[in-house]
Amino acid sequence: MNQALGFGSRLEEDITAKIAKGAKKIAMKSAEQTLDEILSLAAAHFRVPREKLTPDGDFFKTLGIDSLQALDLLTRLENHFHVELPDYELQGVSDFRTLAGRIQARL
Repeated sequence: MNQALGFGSRLEEDITAKIAKGAKKIAMKSAEQTLDEILSLAAAHFRVPREKLTPDGDFFKTLGIDSLQALDLLTRLENHFHVELPDYELQGVSDFRTLAGRIQARL
């Protein structure tokens, strides 16, 4: 009956495309929110002005922390986001954006 009215696969394709586009916008927004939350949590935890932290900034240098303090931050982030980040996924990660991507992948 749908085809008799001019509907059919074209309508389904349009609806599917709109749903996919909406889902992509939601995912982008949530990734940005994750990054913003990480920056805010790190700033509060280490008592650093939020404006000093940038997404691509090296958190060791920007926060002036060592590896033990970085582990403390990671534990707090895992608890905040209710995720578990395996050590192998965090090797070599030193900027907030990459860290946010790893957390976002587990949400």
